[in-house]
Amino acid sequence: MTNDDTSAVSFTDLGLRPELLQALDTLGYEEPTPIQREAIPPLLAGRDLLGQAATGTGKTAAFALPVLQGLGPLEERGKQPHALILVPTRELAMQVSEAFHRYGRDLEARVLPIYGGQPIGRQLKELGRGVDVVVATPGRALDHLSRGTLDLTAIADVVLDEADEMLDMGFAEDLEAILAETPEHHRTMLFSATMPPRIDKMARSHLHDPVRITLGRDDVAAGESPQIRQSAYVVTRAHKPAALGRILDIESPVATIVFCRTRIEVDELTETMNGRGYRAEALHGGMSQEQRDRVMDRLRSQTADLLVATDVAARGLDVDHLSHVVNYDVPSAPEAYTHRIGRVGRAGREGVAITLVEPRQHRLLKAIERHTRTKMEVDKVPTVADLRARRLELTRAAIRETLVSADEGGEDGLDRFRAVVGSLSDEFDLVEVALASIKLAHESLGGSDEDQVELPDVTLKPDQQDAPKKRGPRHQPAGGTERIFVGLGRSAGIRPADLVGAIAGESSVSGREIGAIEITHRFSLVEVPAGKVDEVVQALRATQIKGRKATVKRDRGTKGR
Repeated sequence: MTNDDTSAVSFTDLGLRPELLQALDTLGYEEPTPIQREAIPPLLAGRDLLGQAATGTGKTAAFALPVLQGLGPLEERGKQPHALILVPTRELAMQVSEAFHRYGRDLEARVLPIYGGQPIGRQLKELGRGVDVVVATPGRALDHLSRGTLDLTAIADVVLDEADEMLDMGFAEDLEAILAETPEHHRTMLFSATMPPRIDKMARSHLHDPVRITLGRDDVAAGESPQIRQSAYVVTRAHKPAALGRILDIESPVATIVFCRTRIEVDELTETMNGRGYRAEALHGGMSQEQRDRVMDRLRSQTADLLVATDVAARGLDVDHLSHVVNYDVPSAPEAYTHRIGRVGRAGREGVAITLVEPRQHRLLKAIERHTRTKMEVDKVPTVADLRARRLELTRAAIRETLVSADEGGEDGLDRFRAVVGSLSDEFDLVEVALASIKLAHESLGGSDEDQVELPDVTLKPDQQDAPKKRGPRHQPAGGTERIFVGLGRSAGIRPADLVGAIAGESSVSGREIGAIEITHRFSLVEVPAGKVDEVVQALRATQIKGRKATVKRDRGTKGR
């Protein structure tokens, strides 16, 4: 088939039943995506399918439409489900279930999502009434099987969605136990973003002569190819929080996911970014389902603009307005990098993928470049001058927008402020009045950067193995440095000189021994000699900084810096 022929294929050409075509037309779907064009015909012919496809390629419709095609008249359907869809996370279960509801509306499809954290009573009630499609996480599906409340004897279709993620999450044994309960003759569809050997092994065990389809994110519909700008910044570990804040200040993202390796790192970074004025939320495996739901509600409603998460906790997330993905650490597996950045740049929208690279992580970055066949652009962390210029530009843009709105008769007119300008112009030059007004506007928009310090300029060193990179105080103490947390920041008028003066004046630590200082809106982080941390903490607890008592403690997770 030529490219021209491919672009001309419609859903009608695929042989879908009228009820499905009507639903797709109502939803505004004009033509199938590549994976839908490739997958739907063989599935309608009854073939098993092994598909390698990333999130955002339209794979849900690729398996949902053929599954719904096989439903008989409502009055002829029994209580046992026709199809079982297994997914890794609660969030994905809800998304897939909603898609089945939308596509199967005119078929009166009975769809039930079952997952942990939801009252099991409702699930039992719906299963007792009868369902056509069950969308389940492996753990909850196995739970219902053990209770005898999920009957798979009439299953005609099994879908394993994001199979690699389910294996990564430790569901291999659960999946085998569930598949053992399905009839000998049924159709199996397996979708995975990556195809490691264990996925191939699963496919050989459970798929019969499958059609194989491989589509990356580069293969979405013509005119809607993803546009992901990928860049890396070389930053020492001690300066990562400050560097991240500065990069995001420059980027001005709509919504961002920052991936961290550990729960502790997620919690600490979330606290730091909130201190910088971001509306940050944490998401990790140590949180209850209720907490996870609240976080996702805030992100989707845009009351939060920054999600700090571990890989496992973020699996299955799909946020339409996501503009940036940040790898706080370089992923050790190149496939994980590909999966992370696949969350942005969908449907032709632009997306940005940022990776913070420590000097010793040169080889990991090269492995990603080989895997993606893309040369990563290594940028310098924005300087204080860059940040000032960007903040001034944002202030200028905000003022211009106000002026344009006023000219166009917007509700926020400027006439009510003329009296203020008139009275001030009697005493001051109009240019000075304008400059003072812009200064106030600039500061109200977060434009104060008096606490900013330059970050060290570091580069990747290919010959560096796993030895930790240390950069810190101007006079490096023999025992290294550690950070202390001081519960006062910009909002209390704290500047670097205040912290240096308090530490040097109340302890035996000299100003030359004090290292990097990071001041956020609510708190500060200061590097001091590791052997004198306790002395500094006790000294600052017993005194006042700029007339205020502060919470002072050893910063978590910084020992041995």
